[in-house]
Amino acid sequence: MDRTAQSVWKGCLAYIEDNINEQSFKTWFLPIKPVKLQEKVLSIQVPSKFFYEWLEEHYIRLLKSAITKELGADAKLVYSIVMENAYDNARPSTIKLPSSQRGKIENPKMNMPIELNSPSVRNPFVVPGLRKVHVDSQLNPNYTFDNFIEGDCNRLARSAGFAVANKPGGTSFNPLLIYGGVGLGKTHLAHGIGISVKDQYPEKTVLYVTAEKFQSQFIESIRGNTKNDFVHFYQMIDVLIVDDVHSFAGKEKTQDVFFEIFNHLHQNSKQIILTSDRTPVDLQGMEQRLLSRFKWGLSADLQFPDLETRIAIINKKLYNDGVDMPEEVIEYLAYSINSHVRDIEGALISLLAQSSLNKKKITLDLARQMINKFVKNTTREISIDYIQKVVCDYFDMPVELLKSKTRKREIVQARQLAMFFAKQLTKSSLASIGAQCGNKDHATVLHAVRTVNNLSETDKRFRTYVDDLRKKLTIH
Repeated sequence: MDRTAQSVWKGCLAYIEDNINEQSFKTWFLPIKPVKLQEKVLSIQVPSKFFYEWLEEHYIRLLKSAITKELGADAKLVYSIVMENAYDNARPSTIKLPSSQRGKIENPKMNMPIELNSPSVRNPFVVPGLRKVHVDSQLNPNYTFDNFIEGDCNRLARSAGFAVANKPGGTSFNPLLIYGGVGLGKTHLAHGIGISVKDQYPEKTVLYVTAEKFQSQFIESIRGNTKNDFVHFYQMIDVLIVDDVHSFAGKEKTQDVFFEIFNHLHQNSKQIILTSDRTPVDLQGMEQRLLSRFKWGLSADLQFPDLETRIAIINKKLYNDGVDMPEEVIEYLAYSINSHVRDIEGALISLLAQSSLNKKKITLDLARQMINKFVKNTTREISIDYIQKVVCDYFDMPVELLKSKTRKREIVQARQLAMFFAKQLTKSSLASIGAQCGNKDHATVLHAVRTVNNLSETDKRFRTYVDDLRKKLTIH
């Protein structure tokens, strides 16, 4: 009985499906269309030269086996590649395969050769052309899970990232949107996920790209009339990481093309990881259809690190650098820098540099001097945590006791001193100071300030407490 191109290709697909994974089959073989069958020559149509080169690079043996199984040893396969010109008119071009050599495509209408290795098909990260389909992940090897310190401030995001890394595209966290302020570790965590995926699934294509880079590549593809290749390149990624996605705000065309890429990846169970400096709800200038997709998976926030996490970050950094530092200096840094992780690392690097360049031993005094200079550049204020620690160290009592409800005179005085200096040295509200000093109200803080002022004038010993503590808290 006579066979059709459709029936032969159906048989080829059945053979191919049995020999590769499901995702590769869907991505690289389902889009192929059988065109015609003439004797033992099967013509098939593929979307682009990029598609053709990928098939020849990775699946030529599989295709040979499939077509041989269906049509015999002397069977031939001919590709019909739809190429686009500047006027968006499709014109078919064909080349006979299999072949281990890159050849020329003959355009039957114009009767002129077109080199297959021309740079008209662009990988935005490998220029020119796609002779060899290899994508550099653009990942920073220093940003791993191992050196990302977990704390209450980031536990949800890190746990979700770990789950995604173990099963990319196979969890409900798709997309995974990590959001938070500057310097809190969004980029570090995103790279860590990508690196973990590469370690566990070396066959997967992972790509990290900033939203700004993505946009510039898209604009370049428009100028070069290679938008289809740009889209196709991103649609082949298994794990796509887009950093600072809030940068897409107000850029309508970029959002449109990202929407197209997003849909393709999500529908094909590819993993998408996004970072932003704000929640999806607060992303202004974004198309509603894109925002709705950002909400499909999980949005996890990163907050300012708490004291224990700050200490752990410093210890980890010192361990990685093989540096020893007195515990009191570590605690001082952790108490003094209560903002971004980046600020903590910056202060630590500054301290180590001062110690090394000036050949000085790392001491608490040196740390105070360094913090003084660092403060001028970061507009940092002293933290209530640090004030409480200094007060408690001075009176030799645990911080927990200061925050307790006990009414013992010495404890009450220490608590009042902590409130007094918190009011003087920080910009925190009275309510905030009270909340951090044992859940007291703002009236208690006002009373504490008045009490300290009165006792400083009438009690010589108490005035000594105030003067000593002011010296310890004021960085010279």
